[in-house]
Order: sequence, then C-alpha cells, then structure tokens
Amino acid sequence: MQSPSVKIGRDEHVWSFDAGRQPVVTVDPGTIIEIETWDCFTGQVQSEEDTLEKLDLTRVNSATGPIAVRGAEPGDTLSVTLLDIRPNEKGAAMCIPEWGQLIDTVHSPTTRIFKVVDGVVSMNDHVSFPARPMFGVIGVSPESGDVSTFFADRHGGNMDDHVNGIGATIHLPVFQSGAQLAIGDMHAAMGDGEISGTGVEIGGVGVIRVDVIKEKHGGWPITETADAFYTHGTSVGDLDEALQHACEEASKLLVDEWGFTREDAFMFLSVAGDLGIAQYCHPSPGSVIARMRVPKLASSPHPFRQ
Repeated sequence: MQSPSVKIGRDEHVWSFDAGRQPVVTVDPGTIIEIETWDCFTGQVQSEEDTLEKLDLTRVNSATGPIAVRGAEPGDTLSVTLLDIRPNEKGAAMCIPEWGQLIDTVHSPTTRIFKVVDGVVSMNDHVSFPARPMFGVIGVSPESGDVSTFFADRHGGNMDDHVNGIGATIHLPVFQSGAQLAIGDMHAAMGDGEISGTGVEIGGVGVIRVDVIKEKHGGWPITETADAFYTHGTSVGDLDEALQHACEEASKLLVDEWGFTREDAFMFLSVAGDLGIAQYCHPSPGSVIARMRVPKLASSPHPFRQ
C-alpha cells in the first residue's frame, strides 16, 4: 500500500456536518490520507467505573476533519476507500438507560472494557472473537444546515454499518464544494443493529483514499465491496421508512445503471438481494439505518466509474 501523503490528528475534529464549515485540509483526488480518530467517548471511558451518567455527553461521536477534495462539486460522488483501519488496544461497550431492545431486562448503566490484540477482541477471560474494525461515522457536509454526527441522512453521518470496514469504498453524494469529508466513531467490532447502542468503541488510525466521480451520484450513500453494492436508507425512527429508502435506492441503481425494468429490478432484489438492518437500537434518539445488498453481476457495468 502506498504511504499516506497527508496525516490528520484526532484533535482536528468536529461534532457536526455543517454546510458552511471550512476544511482543515484540502487535497487532490487520489490522495491517500492517514486519519487518527478518538473513540466515540473522546477518551472519557478508561475503566468500567466510567458509566454513561458520569460522561460529558456533548463530547460524543467526534469525527476527524473536515477534508476538502479539489474538484468535488454538487452532483458529483466522493468515493472514500478504507485501505486500513488500525484500532487501539482498549475499547469499551455499554448498556445505556432507555436504549435498546433488552434494556428492561438488564442492569443499567454498565460499562465493559474490551482488549484488542493481534486482530482478536477479548470481552473477558472466556469470551474472545475476531476483530472486525469499521467506522461508524463517515459523511460529507449536507445540502444545508448543520447535522449532528450522532445522526445519519443522505450525506452519510452516523451510518453505523459494519460493512464500512477495511477494503470497502463508500460512495457519498456531494452537496458542497469540496465535499468536506469527516470520519470517526471507530469500532473494533459491531453487530448488525448495534442493539445496546455501542459496538466496541475505540480510537485508532485509518488510512483512506479519496476520489471524485464527476456528474454522477446516488441519492443515498452506497458502499461497495469486492462482490456487492450496499444501498442505504435512514430515518429518524421509522424502520419501515428506512427500509423503503434502501430498497428504492437499490432499484434505482439497477434501472439507471444496469438497464433493468422496474419490474425486473423488484424481482431481482427479491430473489438475489438481501435487505437488512445496520442500526436499530430502539427505543433511542438515534437514526434507523437500513441497507440492501445488491450482488455484482459480471454482465453489468460499474456504476461508479467514468
């Protein structure tokens, strides 16, 4: 892997995606960037005594950036490839009052410290599992206004999808000149739904490459892996609405880029696609995030190439 030409420390961070914010750095398309990120608690959780009620909740979910990319303009796509994600050796997960489907059955608040060494996450002396590092927050400045890094929408944001891991490329619609990319909320591992409200929250270093695709973009963020595209849809709290957005974006991809009829797209997604939930920690004040997996076809063109 080519060495990063730009490095950005975790102290260059934001708490929201702001249509009017100025970048901390401006880079050319194709630039490889090393970014350091805080854990979602901004270093406040160091032991199992650090439970939620002891934290400053204004210091949650920071994102490193923003990074402007020359030539990115509204109507374009900013493609962000996650070349590497290197978590630190200590992370945390929580049970949070009033958050998640099982909260009425457990003691709350509770914090657990996890160790991450050589690609293995250890919950305790008996429970270990492979790390699956990913970024929860990845997005660009919205079309207007100021959106907290706690929420997700068409600009990305707190997408909380574990497919946004090493090797994935996230294709983000651009709404402002330069796009103004920011990334944070690293997890050493996180399951679909993130039902307690946290993954293994951890700081670390990511290596990314940024590219611009001119005059083409999706309506929502689309993640590309080696064998599939994942379309996303979000809602403030309505799961059906989020699922509908993800399905509509997948259908649009098939119709606009691969020449499907709407009827064939509908049936193909039913027989070959996979509709799922990335984030559904409810009840909670966060976003609901759905995704549709669209398998790549050898006979179909790549939608995010010039």
